Amino acid sequence: MEYIQTKEKFNEVIQSSEPVIVKFFANWCPDCKRMDMFIGGILEEFNNYKWYEVNTDEIEGVAQEYEVMGIPSILIFQNGEKLAHQHSAYTKTPESVTEFLHQQLG
Repeated sequence: MEYIQTKEKFNEVIQSSEPVIVKFFANWCPDCKRMDMFIGGILEEFNNYKWYEVNTDEIEGVAQEYEVMGIPSILIFQNGEKLAHQHSAYTKTPESVTEFLHQQLG
């Protein structure tokens, strides 16, 4: 998973012609740490997609712009458009994240 540190890089990444998966998180977030414990298997299963992560405390405005109200959240982008968004309440188990990605990406 590639770490995005600037808004410019974020905007470049989401312009991809292929779907890209972006995890929004923060260092202080306990649910984010829990997700980190199980995300490895999901990354392996969906390794044909590029994965990125954004610390919502480091890049100002991106979370608000894409309506990320809770973290962790998983968003899928393609050609600069947000295709799908799994809100924090639904990212607590590997099963819920995997199901979301299968529904959205096939």
